Amino acid sequence: MARRALITGIAGQDGSYLAEQLVAEGTEVIGLDMVAAQDARNLAGVADRLEVIVADLRDPSALRAAITEAAPDELYHLAAPSFVPASWEDPTDTIAAIAGGTGTVLAAALALDPRPRVWVAASSEVFGEAQAGPQDERSPMRPRTPYGVAKLAALGLVRTLREHHGLFACGGITYNHESPRRPPHFLPRKVTRGAAAIALGLEDELVLGDLEAVRDWSDARDIVRAARLALRADEPGDYVLAGGTGRTVRELVQTAFAAAGVDGPLEDHVRVDPAFVRPREPVPLVGDASHARAVLGWEPRIGFEAMIGEMVEADLEELR
Repeated sequence: MARRALITGIAGQDGSYLAEQLVAEGTEVIGLDMVAAQDARNLAGVADRLEVIVADLRDPSALRAAITEAAPDELYHLAAPSFVPASWEDPTDTIAAIAGGTGTVLAAALALDPRPRVWVAASSEVFGEAQAGPQDERSPMRPRTPYGVAKLAALGLVRTLREHHGLFACGGITYNHESPRRPPHFLPRKVTRGAAAIALGLEDELVLGDLEAVRDWSDARDIVRAARLALRADEPGDYVLAGGTGRTVRELVQTAFAAAGVDGPLEDHVRVDPAFVRPREPVPLVGDASHARAVLGWEPRIGFEAMIGEMVEADLEELR
C-alpha cells in the first residue's frame, strides 16, 4: 500500500518542491492550500497526480477536518506567513496563524489512529539575539521579531507533545532557503530579478538595504528533502537545516550580477536606501547542521552559486 502524505501550504515554494519529491517516489500526496492545484503555478508539473483540498489554513475546523479526512501516514505542516517584516504589522495574526495553526495540526494528529508522523517548519528566527555562532539545536533561543516568537511557540508545542504524548513529531529549524519559486518580495529574489532586469536594459539600478548583513542561504529542494528523511528516521527529533556558510548581501548581489552578465563595479548599479536598513543581529544567523548530517545522512546537494544562477536564469527568461 502506498504511503500517504498531507502537505499544508502545498502551493508555496517548499510545499510544491516537497510534493514533487513525494510524487516521484510513489507517495500518494494530498495538499491543503487556499488555491486549487490547477490554479497553482508551482504545482503545474504534478497537478494531475495529487489532490488539493481548498481551505483557509487559518480556519481551525477546516484544518482539523482536512487532516482527519486525509488520515495521512506523514503530515508536513509548512503553511504559515513567511515574510518576517510583516509580522510587525499584525503580531496577533502572525501568532494565531503560526502557533495556533501548529496547535491545531498537532491536536488533529494526536486524535488519529494510527497517528501520522508530523513535520513542523520552524525558523532560524527563533535564535534572534544569538550569543554565539554557528547555532545548533542546543543554542539559546531569544527571538527578536513577532515571527520568531511565533515560530518558537510552534517549536515548543512540537517538543512538548512529543515528550508528553509520544507523538512522532519533528521540528525543522530552517535557515534562509531559496529557489526560482521564491516570491519577489524576498531579498534574494529581488536581487536576482533586479540583476536580470539590469542585464536586459529594463532597469538601471537595484535599491537595497544593508549590503554587509549576513545570511545563511540554502536551496529549498535540499531543505524539504531533509524533512522527508526526518519523518523516516528511527526516532523523532528537531533539526537545524542550513548550508553552514554566512554570506553578505554584497556577495549575493555580486553572484547574481555575475550570473546575469552585469559588468562593472557593484556601486554602478546598486543604491543603498537607509529606509531598507534593518538592525543587524549581534551574531550572524549561521546554522550548524551537524545533527542532521549525523542522524539523517543529509547533505546539501545544490550549491549557492548554482542556486542563484538558476534563479537569475528564470528571471531572465520571464522578463524577456
